Amino acid sequence: MGHNRSRLNDLAGRAAEDAVARACEARGQRVLGRRWRGRGGEIDLVTESNSEIVFVEVKKSSSHAKAALRLSETQARRIMTAAEEYLGRFATGLLTPMRIDLATVDRDGRVAFVENAVGEF
Repeated sequence: MGHNRSRLNDLAGRAAEDAVARACEARGQRVLGRRWRGRGGEIDLVTESNSEIVFVEVKKSSSHAKAALRLSETQARRIMTAAEEYLGRFATGLLTPMRIDLATVDRDGRVAFVENAVGEF
């Protein structure tokens, strides 16, 4: 039973990430990577918008408010660490224009964005 629940959660997470990727593209962002894993953690989506790298954390719940509450301070720190590692790939390093957004997906599959969400921790 636990294995099936884990598999369903993984599928729901991937569906939410797919919805967010489509929403990012509709906003003019180009998806550069999905589930990028560094030593410090994983980033759900990496996009580019107007020469700015945008790291997107995806959270799904019954409502946008509940989804937003699922982002913990510990997770935010891991995302920041992974983002710093990702930026190390660029000649401009940490001077590369970037932000970390939170994308929430509600039970109806609607996507909402909070720009610079992680910088607020």
